[in-house]
Amino acid sequence: MKKTLTLLILALAWIITPSETQAQKKGDPMLQVPLGFASYTFRNQWKNGVPEALDIIQQMGFTEFEGGAPQGVSVEDFKKMLTDRGISIPSTGTGFEQLESDPQAVADRAKALGAKYVMCAWIPHKTGQFSKADADRAIKAFNEGGKVLRDNGITFKYHVHGYEFQPYGKGTLFDYLVENTDPKYVSLQMDVMWTHFGGGDPAALLKKYGKRWVSLHLKDFRKGAPRDMTGLTGPENDVPLGEGELDFPAILREANKIGIQHMFIEDESEQELEALPKSIAYLKSLTY
Repeated sequence: MKKTLTLLILALAWIITPSETQAQKKGDPMLQVPLGFASYTFRNQWKNGVPEALDIIQQMGFTEFEGGAPQGVSVEDFKKMLTDRGISIPSTGTGFEQLESDPQAVADRAKALGAKYVMCAWIPHKTGQFSKADADRAIKAFNEGGKVLRDNGITFKYHVHGYEFQPYGKGTLFDYLVENTDPKYVSLQMDVMWTHFGGGDPAALLKKYGKRWVSLHLKDFRKGAPRDMTGLTGPENDVPLGEGELDFPAILREANKIGIQHMFIEDESEQELEALPKSIAYLKSLTY
């Protein structure tokens, strides 16, 4: 009788509390967060004038920015330019050595921008030969630096770049990194293209590590282009979202289940002004 009652209660709970995917209605948009962009996307535009570049960014509909003030512009002036255009700065970046040597300075720069996240996008290593020693150095720097950032009210996140998928033990050095960093101090940002480039499955890894992921970089990879674990490829292999190899519906489904709140388009092609409208239109076309 007790077993029957327990099964009945579980069945009722399942009916009353639908899963996250069931909560989505047919036709709901898959892009459920503000449209964001990474600063590197506009590397060719900043030099033509920061206000002019920001006007283009505003016209495209972006409302979140990840990065810092472009060279030659003060933090205060840049923040005002963004605010005037309805764009916020939830996240900025740091170099590995900066985080390792002076995490308090990294925290101070983030606070000056008003950013709540700091990401690091590269671990020093010999190209194509990321090793356990490299991972151990990063684990120490991330745990220690992440704690300093956490003490300053900022979340540290490591931006996955693809070279971390070197085999190790029963998994990869990426798994080793995740398992040996403290979730209180170290979160993750998935660059979906670099993850795919290094042999990882973006949707499966989002599912595997769940809440450790706090944001995404969105970009696509040219169909049939060669892949390896260098974390390096030419700009010709960056294509508008939806035109390459990445399965964005699967990625967005998993990201939405986790509750990721920040997604930044990062276009590394040399035709960003032509590619970005296509990427934005594709993202907005995706529905459940």
